[in-house]
Amino acid sequence: MSSLQFWKPGTVGPGSTLDRATETEGNVLSSAPLTSSVSIQVARERLPIFKHRQKLLYCVETYGVTIVVGQTGCGKTTQLPQYLYEAGWASDGNIIACTQPRRVAATSVAGRVATEVGTILGDEARILNVIKVGYTIRFEDVSDKERTRILYLTDGMLFRETLIDPLLSRYSVIMIDEAHERSIYTDLLLGLLKKIRRKRPSLRIVVSSATLDASYFLDYFSAGNPEGEATIISLEGRMYPVEVAYLQEPTADYVRKAAETVWNIHLHQASGDILVFLTGREEIDRCLEELSEYLPTLPRNAPRLKLLALHAGLTTEEQLAVFEPAERGTRKVIISTNIAEASVTIDGVKFVVDCGFVKIRIYNPTSTLSSLATVPVSLASSIQRAGRAGRTSSGICYRLYPESALASLPITTPPEITRVDLTTPILQLKSLGIDDLMKFEWVSSPPAETVLRALENLVASGMVGEDGRLTATGEKVAECPVEVNIARMLFMSKEYKCGEEMLTIAAMTTVQDVFIIPEGAAGALAELERRKFTAEEGDHLTLLNAYNAFTRYGRSSSWCKAHALSFRAMSRAVSIRAQLKKYMQRFDLPLESCQGDAKRLRQCLVSGYWRNGAKWVADGTYRSVRGNVVLYVHPNSVLFTRKPRSGWVIFHEMEETKKTQIRILTEIEPDWLLEYGHTFRDKHTGVAIS
Repeated sequence: MSSLQFWKPGTVGPGSTLDRATETEGNVLSSAPLTSSVSIQVARERLPIFKHRQKLLYCVETYGVTIVVGQTGCGKTTQLPQYLYEAGWASDGNIIACTQPRRVAATSVAGRVATEVGTILGDEARILNVIKVGYTIRFEDVSDKERTRILYLTDGMLFRETLIDPLLSRYSVIMIDEAHERSIYTDLLLGLLKKIRRKRPSLRIVVSSATLDASYFLDYFSAGNPEGEATIISLEGRMYPVEVAYLQEPTADYVRKAAETVWNIHLHQASGDILVFLTGREEIDRCLEELSEYLPTLPRNAPRLKLLALHAGLTTEEQLAVFEPAERGTRKVIISTNIAEASVTIDGVKFVVDCGFVKIRIYNPTSTLSSLATVPVSLASSIQRAGRAGRTSSGICYRLYPESALASLPITTPPEITRVDLTTPILQLKSLGIDDLMKFEWVSSPPAETVLRALENLVASGMVGEDGRLTATGEKVAECPVEVNIARMLFMSKEYKCGEEMLTIAAMTTVQDVFIIPEGAAGALAELERRKFTAEEGDHLTLLNAYNAFTRYGRSSSWCKAHALSFRAMSRAVSIRAQLKKYMQRFDLPLESCQGDAKRLRQCLVSGYWRNGAKWVADGTYRSVRGNVVLYVHPNSVLFTRKPRSGWVIFHEMEETKKTQIRILTEIEPDWLLEYGHTFRDKHTGVAIS
């Protein structure tokens, strides 16, 4: 085990060093319970935002759009909605909304604000009729139309609400938080809100942004509007100094190096929790396993380690567990994706370990395939990550790459709208009556080819007619809270008479890490358990078998553990299925069973995954039907070690690491693809064969 001697110290922050401060963090769940309204008020008044209270309220009153510039931690996310509430913006039944790019931020901040307002969240609040603060995320709604006055929700959920209420008439103020992250629904919301403001001038918009983007947003909202439509207000974000250390040489395995670094910090550094940034669930799980192997060697007098994961695949309860303070004599280690980079703050973190990479979704309009790609983190993100170590005291950020690598990092991450498939967003825009996409005021214009491919797909799948307007099916699909391809399968299940099964498959593909297959001997036993559910046709039917067994025999954590299943994932699938079932009933889609007819079920799957077709080749890899991309089967697939009998499959998603892998595969007949615009071609001449 190497020591910390290979680290090269430095500093990070605005200028050369970071400002010192004594304020507590603003948008976190407190690590020490606030015991009285007096202590809550004292904590609120110590936040940097407090001295700007009157100026903020004046700007919201005077301007249609207020752009707030402030670092995470100044208190804007928790305090500004409360200032607006106290100033009367929630009177007459109005609601103050605050959107977040990620659901963990919406839930954690709502919990903190509920404590400060003196109310509670959850089922107990509904019983007591005291919901003043609520949150809404996909497949989970802890709010009340009559009583909620401050609502935290994901930007995607507020965008979906415009499908029902295009003018968002129940809101008096809408705050778009973390707008600089430029998620696709943040951009779409900003475009819609600019449009809504012209119809509803009484609506106030607050945009929370990083410094670099503030003037960009100001120009956007000012263009085409009267003078004085928007203004910028700056809040000083004060932090403790953060030392930065770099590797002297690049590492071949940053996951293992992250585990080593955490262990060295624990053995050699004073108290303080550790936050590790990795790119995804698999890396997080591997890092947790590596650290677990170190635990038996921990000296008797050393503090204990509490290992925690944080990623989007966890339940709300599991995500919120990272905010709980560590017990005396225990150090928390939180291993997270970039979910903890800006949207949330975990109190007590003094050490950050940054792998230097992030996983982002990238769409190739030529092949019409989307993939998750691991790319170097941007310079802006690396600064954000380092800053997590300086929220409540001075800290250290360990970057798992040489200092020379900084020069090659991109300044910012490209806006999501420029690099993802726009099929679902464009369907939703058309559902809002925005048929002329050229006239929509994009914050950043998407690539023309991406828009064209999305429209082609919507026309080919029967969602949009030749006139460019939504069909009756398209209008219904736009309302479903799932991707277009999954929604289309649900609607096509009526034709194939497999609604029950398709509903289950839709729910199971929404959750992550259904099977728990560890490495080593335990993994071999777990694999034997998984084979009890394996369907020779592939992963979709295997997931269906697992769900049916869980609901028939299991529904307990012990049963899941005995059968290599995640109780968390299975329970969430049950909840999601119940909610999707309501949409099936609403649209009069029959919930009939195919009675084990795997052919009908697979044909229905092709109706949604027809763009994700692939052909097996002799070297054991696959070639995508569109673009002829070389694809490898993910090791977790039941088709990983065998060739499909027909030689053809459809797949749920694609992921790029060192190679392009496809996940959740099912064997199909190639003829089924012909119904959806594919053609056979002579391999020598390239001419289509009728």
